[in-house]
Amino acid sequence: MTEIYLIRHAQAEGNVYRMMQGHWDGDVTALGLRQIDALAARFRTVRVDALYSSDLYRARLTASAVSRSHPLPLHTTPLLREINVGRWETLFFGNVIHDEPELAHAFTYEQDRFSIEGGETYAEVGERAYAELERIARAHPGGSVAVVSHGVTIRCILSKITGVPLQDVEHLPICRNTSVARLCWDGGRFTVDYMDDIRHLAALGNTPWNKTGDLRDTPLDPATDRDAYVACYADAWETAHGSLKGFTPGVYFDAAVRHLEAEPRSVLRLWQGDVPAGLVDLDTQRGAHAGYSWVSLLYLCPDFRGRGYGPQALARAIFAYRALGRRTLRLHAAEDNTAALAFYRREGFRELSFERGSFGRLLLLEKSLRRESDG
Repeated sequence: MTEIYLIRHAQAEGNVYRMMQGHWDGDVTALGLRQIDALAARFRTVRVDALYSSDLYRARLTASAVSRSHPLPLHTTPLLREINVGRWETLFFGNVIHDEPELAHAFTYEQDRFSIEGGETYAEVGERAYAELERIARAHPGGSVAVVSHGVTIRCILSKITGVPLQDVEHLPICRNTSVARLCWDGGRFTVDYMDDIRHLAALGNTPWNKTGDLRDTPLDPATDRDAYVACYADAWETAHGSLKGFTPGVYFDAAVRHLEAEPRSVLRLWQGDVPAGLVDLDTQRGAHAGYSWVSLLYLCPDFRGRGYGPQALARAIFAYRALGRRTLRLHAAEDNTAALAFYRREGFRELSFERGSFGRLLLLEKSLRRESDG
C-alpha cells in the first residue's frame, strides 16, 4: 500500500484579497508563513519518502514545510496546478460576481456548467490531476508521499475518488489552507482515510481565516461622485483628528481629479453589491522618482470596519503599484488612530518617521511590495 498526504497550499494573497488566482503565481501571506511553520512541525515525525507539488509558488513554498525535516528533492509539475480561470485571472471576486453573476454562480455552485474562454472546466482539472496522482502512487509502491496542490484541484481529485459531487460541500468539504488529506493506494485504487485535517493549526491559537464578503470597485466619476468622495474623506479626517477642523474638501477633491487624470483607475469607489463600502485614492506621481508609491486615502465605511475588509481595500493599492514596478507602498496615519495603526502593522507596514502638524502627529508608514517570504 502507498500512502499519499495531499496538502493544500498555505494562505496566499488571492485567498485573503479575494482575487481569482488560478494559474496566477501570487505570494503567500504572513499568516500563510505561520501556517507553513505549523505544517512543518506536523510532518517532523511523519515518514515521507518523496515530495511533489504544483509548480506555482504558493504550493512550492508550502512544500518546503515537509523538506525541512525530510531532505528530499521537490518534484514540481503543472499537472497539479489550480484550475485555470482564463480571462478571470487576477480579477477581484466582487467584480466578477457583479459583472457576470450567472457564470460566477456556476463556478461556485454548479461546477458541471462552468466553462470560460481560455480556462479549464472542473472535469478537465479532475482528469489531469487525478491521472498525475495515480502516476505518483504507482511510482512509489509501498512508500509515503507528500503532494501539495490547490483547493479546487484537491476537491476534484477527492470527488473522483469518493464519487461525491462537487456541489455536496457537506460530504466533500472545501479544503482549508494547509489542510491534509490522507489517501491510500492499494490494488489499483485510492481510498480516503481523512480529509481537510488542520489539527496542526491549533498551535496558532486562533481561527485560521474567516472569509469576508467580496468587495468590487468602480473608478470614481468626478461628475457624479464628488459628494461621495468628500463624505468619505471628511469621515476619515474626523476619525483621524477628532474634528473637521482644517478639512478643506475642495483641495482634496481637486487632488483626486488630478490623480485620475494621471492614472484612470487611481481613485476607486468600493462596494459590496450595491452598498457603498469605501474608497481608495492613489497618487501615482508621488514617489515615482524614488521607486515608492503613495496612498492618499484608504477608507472603509463604518459598517465595514473591523470585519476583515481592510485587506481587500489595501489590495487595490498593492496590485496597482506592483504593475507600475514600485518597490514599496507608503502612507500617513494619525498617531491617535489606534485601529488604523493596528491594521497597517498586521499588514506588514513599518514606521519610517513622524511629523507633528497643526492637527496632531502623523506617522509615515511603509510596506514592501516584494514577496512576504523574501523578507
